[in-house]
Amino acid sequence: MFLGVSIVADRFMASIEVITSQEKEVTITKPNGETSVTTVRIWNETVSNLTLMALGSSAPEILLSVIEVCGHNFDAGELGPSTIVGSAAFNMFVIIGVCVWVIPHGESRKIKHLRVFFITAFWSIFAYIWLYLILAVISPGVVEVWEAVVTLLYFPVCVLLAWIADRRLLFYKYMHKRYRADKRHGIVVEMEGDLAPKGIDVIMDRKFSGGSNSCPGNSSNVTVSVQEDNEAEKKKDAEMVQILQDLKEKHPDKDLEQLIEMANYSALVHQKKSRAFYRIHATRILIGAGNVLRKHAVTHARRSTRRGNQDDMATCSHISFESAQYQCTENCGTTSLGVILEGGTGQNTFYVDYRTENGSANAGADYEFSEGTLVFKPGDTRKEITVGILDDDVFEEDEHFFVRLQNLRLEESGNETGTGTPPKGRLVEPLVANVTILDDDHAGIFTFGQQVLRVSESTGTLTLTVVRNSGSRGLVAVPYYTEDGSARAGLDYEETRGELEFANEQTSQTLQVRIINVEEYEKQENFFVVLEEPKWLKRGISGNPTPEEEEARKISEMGKPILGEHRRLEVIIEESCEFKSTVDKLLKDTNLAAVIGTHSWREQFIEAVTVSSGDEDDEERTPNCFDYFMHILSVFWKIVFAFVPPTEYWNGWACFVVSISAIGFLTAIIGDLASHFGCTVGLRDSVTAVVFVALGTSIPDTFASKVAATQDQYADASVGNVTGSNAVNVFLGIGLAWSVAAIYWEVQGQVFRVEPGSLAFSVTLFTIFAFINVGVLMLRRRPSIGGELGGPRVTKLLTTLFFFGLWLLYILFSSLEAYCHIQGF
Repeated sequence: MFLGVSIVADRFMASIEVITSQEKEVTITKPNGETSVTTVRIWNETVSNLTLMALGSSAPEILLSVIEVCGHNFDAGELGPSTIVGSAAFNMFVIIGVCVWVIPHGESRKIKHLRVFFITAFWSIFAYIWLYLILAVISPGVVEVWEAVVTLLYFPVCVLLAWIADRRLLFYKYMHKRYRADKRHGIVVEMEGDLAPKGIDVIMDRKFSGGSNSCPGNSSNVTVSVQEDNEAEKKKDAEMVQILQDLKEKHPDKDLEQLIEMANYSALVHQKKSRAFYRIHATRILIGAGNVLRKHAVTHARRSTRRGNQDDMATCSHISFESAQYQCTENCGTTSLGVILEGGTGQNTFYVDYRTENGSANAGADYEFSEGTLVFKPGDTRKEITVGILDDDVFEEDEHFFVRLQNLRLEESGNETGTGTPPKGRLVEPLVANVTILDDDHAGIFTFGQQVLRVSESTGTLTLTVVRNSGSRGLVAVPYYTEDGSARAGLDYEETRGELEFANEQTSQTLQVRIINVEEYEKQENFFVVLEEPKWLKRGISGNPTPEEEEARKISEMGKPILGEHRRLEVIIEESCEFKSTVDKLLKDTNLAAVIGTHSWREQFIEAVTVSSGDEDDEERTPNCFDYFMHILSVFWKIVFAFVPPTEYWNGWACFVVSISAIGFLTAIIGDLASHFGCTVGLRDSVTAVVFVALGTSIPDTFASKVAATQDQYADASVGNVTGSNAVNVFLGIGLAWSVAAIYWEVQGQVFRVEPGSLAFSVTLFTIFAFINVGVLMLRRRPSIGGELGGPRVTKLLTTLFFFGLWLLYILFSSLEAYCHIQGF
């Protein structure tokens, strides 16, 4: 039964993760006035942890208390409250003890947000002090309506104070704080520092954030003016880049897809996770459902390999020019343009018309007008169009004309293709070819084709083209050299210097510069390639010129080689597109709600009957004997709860409602079974609850905290969540149940009686031990130990044994008091 509750609680926590991960759009205004629309989470992390997250992890204990009261004619029972106190003791002593021990030797974990921890720890202990007060001091043996209602109302008060501490409101607002915009995810991030930043305004709903009315959580349109902190903004990107680089060095034999899978898994492991995620992750490993992080990484990699847009080229032929641009000199006589056919079945005959069109060049003066029809028979893939070029001895600018394809049709019908469904052929870009006629009566104008060129740092050897326009006569040398900008020679590129030689009638020449790849994310450095004045080495005329050659010489003297408009090319080195897209894909694919959520019933049933390995290694493993054993043990419950609606429906709320109903049903059965078990073996309900029921409901939390302790950089997720859960158990579990019962008996004109007895004794004992526990954790923050968890081997062992000892003493004394071997209340 406990296994069934754990599995349905897994589904319940998945719905909570999806619900609390919902986002909304906000507008961020940068210092330069530019605005960008991005998304932020609707739920505050602290609020979600203390409300839905705590409800999810503590649902069995809370529902057991409520169901017991309602099922026993609104009389107080021992099983529910004792389970809550016993579960709190197990959480505080055993779970924290396990977390202290599992940290690798030589490492330690420290609580980062102490103010939130102190508030939750205070409420965790105060909840049980208050429980003792209403049982044994204020109104012994009777729980009045106001006492029960106040107990319940402490829950929203606890949430509110934790939120105030997290948001640094009230007296916290006088402490130094600053904000920045995370430009990758658009999250408005609050940062703490020793120095007060200058020139930072945070405006929310057109009000300053220091005002009492400003609350980003309540705004659907938030405008934030920020001063960007480049180092902080790039931290996550740099971490992802470092993961990829480390994996490439560690696994040089892996291809990119394998590296992406490994990097995705590593990023998910190191990402900050919610309480729900750790609970789900631990439960699925325990029941043989596998490591959710590893399964998500593998599934995503497989989906990526299957992606790709498929066009209709399997059945439809595509006809186009081979190139959109062609060049020729005016003395070439003729020029040829290639037309190609790609795809299709290869069984059809196509006809396509072509014709020339004037540009700056005119038919009859610069080229010969041409039109006709190309015929592609089955098996033909390429045809040529030939156009005559007319020469003259007049110096002029380069000119161009066009050749257009049109009227594609099939042989059998004579109709234009593309009108059928599906079409058998179509004209695709480029449909029009631009033919440039280069003047050969001038030495030429030498220039780069553009002023700015952006290249990837993974380019390796960069090839640059220098073009020769408005003439191509003579042998010309063009010197060039590289010049530093923000990029530095030797660090970002290799310095280059030389000369390009253009032969007679040669219209282009290339030079090469080597780019050094350092794999930076969001890199943008620039350098320049500069052309110097060209030198005329040979004018194309030698010896004793004929009258015609002499006339050509006179014409060529009219224009010496010169530099054109783009004599200085700026080269901007950016991050590798493949590398950046890989990093971006990994960053976008670390949404934990997508990792643990489900999209269909089919996916849930496949997952229910599949056994997977729960190893935490980087490499994927086959399931072991333990995985198969746990799968067989839990397969019934896995199949039953596969009927729960997927988390994608209604943004997780459908799964939420059905799951909590199932938890309530199983909890009612567990309550009856526990009572019958106690009667069978001769144990009182209070002892059964403290020892067995509390242990069974807390096992998943133990594994969840263990995973959180080893994977998180800090101890907040493993230690802080324990204290928050303990407070919620009392305020919701006991407060709700006793409020219902007290109001019921008040309406009946009677009082709700609760014998202090064993419950008051257990509460008192737990409170004393809890103070000791928190004190030990604070002592462990000393530099010699390093933090609440981990530390030197001997200290770690002693702390773990001490915490285990406190739990055993709690069990021992509670049991002795229950059987009147020691005096209680």
